[in-house]
Amino acid sequence: MKKPLICIYSEGMELKVSVLSREKDKISIHQNFTVEKKDTRKVDPTEQLGDFTDDSLSSDDISFDSLDSMDETSPSASQSNSNEISEIAAGLVNYNLSKAQFIPIITDPNVTFHIYEGLLEKDKKKTIDKIIAEIQNTKGLILLRDQIDFISLDDKTHLCVFTDPNVEMANFINSVANYNGKRYYKIHSIKSAEIALASFVSKTTKFFPEDYSLIIYIGKEFSKLIFLEGQNLKHIGATLDIGTQNLHTYDVYFSKILLEMENGGIPRLDNVVICGDDRTENLVLSFYGTFPEANVAELKFDMFDILNIPEEEQKDISSYSIPIAAAYEYYAELDKELVGINILPRYIQENQKFLQFGWHSFAMLPIIFGVTFYFTFTILSNVQEIKELDNKIYNLEQLAIENQSLLDQMDPLSDRIANFDNTQAILDSAMSGTEVWGYTLERISNFVERRRNFWVSNLETGNNFNVSMKGFSLSRNVLTEFSEYSNSSILQNVLYEPLREKNAFAYVISFKTEKNKK
Repeated sequence: MKKPLICIYSEGMELKVSVLSREKDKISIHQNFTVEKKDTRKVDPTEQLGDFTDDSLSSDDISFDSLDSMDETSPSASQSNSNEISEIAAGLVNYNLSKAQFIPIITDPNVTFHIYEGLLEKDKKKTIDKIIAEIQNTKGLILLRDQIDFISLDDKTHLCVFTDPNVEMANFINSVANYNGKRYYKIHSIKSAEIALASFVSKTTKFFPEDYSLIIYIGKEFSKLIFLEGQNLKHIGATLDIGTQNLHTYDVYFSKILLEMENGGIPRLDNVVICGDDRTENLVLSFYGTFPEANVAELKFDMFDILNIPEEEQKDISSYSIPIAAAYEYYAELDKELVGINILPRYIQENQKFLQFGWHSFAMLPIIFGVTFYFTFTILSNVQEIKELDNKIYNLEQLAIENQSLLDQMDPLSDRIANFDNTQAILDSAMSGTEVWGYTLERISNFVERRRNFWVSNLETGNNFNVSMKGFSLSRNVLTEFSEYSNSSILQNVLYEPLREKNAFAYVISFKTEKNKK
């Protein structure tokens, strides 16, 4: 498991932890465990927003007790029970927490909802600024961007979630890191329990568009009612201060459900999805008795690989529905399948930075100055040596350029030397041909000198030293005599052509040139 995802959810007197990971498209659940709180003051979370889809919302619908006591500083590790920290650290001892992603999950009384019905800006920061301004005008609360996030219920209605500046669960995770000798563990984001559970059910369970569905989560001390219309979140009911430890009759649930249906404008229930610590047959039958037309079913976890956890714990997996739902929302956001709530206060972001400036940073300043001075002095002392080496490099480069110029001049000479044999062969051939032609012309000249009635007007050469000679003669006998004079001559033709009232003959004689025979 390369990067474990660890989701921690605080529910009354319990801390529920789920460890998951994903390889390719398979999400595996490796461990679920619960830590009992020892010294935590129980807080009544029922002053939560009961109906966030009613147009007549007022400040009386929301409890801001938690916001009135906001502290500007992050709680230290000493404010968390050491037993809880040690038990969480022991439960996670088999995982590489330095590579893990932690997701704290918040709910009542540390989270507050608000409905925003304005237009969304292209820049999300501008939209959040408008929401903050609206909350300040209507509720008198001053919030920062890192305290708030929102999701869209439809085109016109947007559900906003904001929390305290200092998140108890995030500080608890840092306390676990300090316990293990680490400054911090990586916190990816802070999730809302109700919205994460609604997103998980809507993405993994198919409903008809006109269906109204109830998600009921029953814990040991508190219970949650979440309503869907089709696949979309419709209404989050007030957190109920009843659970498996203090429940005497299921009729209490049904009266609360009917009240929230009226507040949320829910006309009927077509589906009921049960999850949490109570999934008994009596609960299912009670729902069938109150809502006979509704389809009642337990929340399924078929998309998860649960073979890594013991078989007994597999039966109780629904008790960890909220941390598992937060993990699903995290992975679905990575795959761009949905947009959930992601809150990460600035102090957590600053705490997770690699470099931070504190008292120890100022203590390091003299060392940094000394190191800087040393390296500066060393660099300056070597400037002259660098210049000398640069001059040597320049001189060597100039020498290389000169040598290259000489090589470029030698290349043509090398080519000429290489072609000397070819040139010599050509000259020898030319000399041989000159000798043959000299001998041939000499014989023709001697013959013409002795015969004054014989002229040569044209000499043409052919292949294999063949020569075609044309001219005129006043006597046919001379032509026969020339043919006999040259043993290789062949008289091709003789034509009679009068020349100034004299008999004349035009001739064509072919013969081969011969070398001088000595």
